[in-house]
This record gives sequence, structure tokens and C-alpha cells, in this order.
Amino acid sequence: MYGAQIAFRNYNPALGFTGSPWVGLDHFVRFVQSFQFGRLLENTLTINALGLLIAFPIPIVLALIVNQLSSPRFKKFTQTVLYAPNFISVVVVVGMIFLLFSPRAGVVNNVIALFGGEPVFFMGDPDWFRPLYIGSDIWQNAGFSMIVYLAALTAIDPSLHEAARVDGANKWQRIWHIDIPGIMPVITILFILAIGNLFNLGFEKVLLMQTDLNLPTSEVIQTYVYKAGLQQAQFSYSAAIGLFNSAINLVLLTTFNWVAKRAGQSTLW
Repeated sequence: MYGAQIAFRNYNPALGFTGSPWVGLDHFVRFVQSFQFGRLLENTLTINALGLLIAFPIPIVLALIVNQLSSPRFKKFTQTVLYAPNFISVVVVVGMIFLLFSPRAGVVNNVIALFGGEPVFFMGDPDWFRPLYIGSDIWQNAGFSMIVYLAALTAIDPSLHEAARVDGANKWQRIWHIDIPGIMPVITILFILAIGNLFNLGFEKVLLMQTDLNLPTSEVIQTYVYKAGLQQAQFSYSAAIGLFNSAINLVLLTTFNWVAKRAGQSTLW
């Protein structure tokens, strides 16, 4: 936190933290007034918001389905298949995306051509960046996130299900009235944490998927900080952007934690 003061200075490594001139909020004002501010904010928020709406429920659904499997061997096999992609390097995943969606030799474009369509340059089309990013993120991370909900499901008292069977409840009724309420505290906590990271994005994956043609939708706050801070050596400016981003996340986290507390749900504090 001591080093965060460079966001309020014109930092010069030769002068150090305290020797660099103090400029206050100049770097923050410069970022907010820059022509890229609206686009960066929109891209970051859109990708994260869509990812939250689409990707967040999928691990819950997967956990509820896997938990209902009766064969222990098949259940373990399904878990392994679902969370195995999480252990694949991000670099390898992006390489797979480029190969699969290549306009010349990609499997996807070959299938499109087979049905009489025209090849699509997916990685060069700004409209396709978000679907590819979110879709590949779901494939890579949903199975691993499922493990958390499966662990929560194992903590539910089996006698509740036995009593529900005696009362004539079918499988879907038991899921709705026992399993989902049983894991609701975990869902709430993870949702609050996800909201607190709404302005954070997987920097490495976005940077690797970027091309000169898809920059209108792929340039986000994290990649802009990297380019301004390391490639252009604007240390104070990039630190101010990072601090601005963290402050927004802190406000979102605190706000939704308060909302969850008022709603009587589990909270972080």
C-alpha cells in the first residue's frame, strides 16, 4: 500500500517515492477525461457482466446434476472430465481457439464451408471476441467451480432427502426444496466475491486473444494498464488506473455485501 502513492505523483525511479513531485488527482482526471475511458469501461464491464450472468449459474447446475448420479464410478469420471480443462494452460487454451477458429484450416470454418457457408475470420471480428472469450472461459473453469458446490451438497443432511421421499417428493422437488436452499449460503458468498471482481478480467487471456482487428471490443482496463505502464513507462498513470479500478471493485463488494445482509443471506462480514 505504501507504493500506491505513486498514483498521486509523477513517479521517477531515480527520485524514489518521496522525491517524486506530488500531483494529486491529475492522473485520475486524465484517465476519466481520456477518449478511451468510455470504451475501456464498456468493454470491461460488458465482458464481466455477461460472463457473470451466463457462467455463474452453470457450475451450480452441473453440481446439482452430478450430485444426482447414482453410480459412484461414473460420478467420479464425470467430475474428472468436467474439471480437467482447468489444468490446461491459458496459453494452450488460446492456441486451441486460434486453431479451431482459423479461417483457413479451422475445424469450425471447415464445418461452415461443408454446409455451403463462407469462412468467418472469428479472431479478427470484434463482434466474436466476447462470445469466444466467455465460451472458452466457461469450458475451462465451470467444472472446477462445480467442485465447491459439490462439497457444499455433501454437507446436506441425508435424512432430509429420506424424509422427502417418504412424503412423496420426486427428484426435482428434492433439488428445489433441499439441495438449492442447502447450498444457498455458498452461492451467495461466491456471488458477492464475483461482484467484487466485476472490473477485474483475466489479463493474460485477453492479451493473448487480442489482435489489431478486434481491439474495439478486446481492449480492457487491465490490458490498457499493461500497455501504458510497462510498454510506455507511464508508471504513475497506470498505477492511478489500477487504483481507480480497485476502488470501484471495493465499492461494489461492500454494496452487495450490505444488500445480502439486509436480505438475510450469508455475507462476508
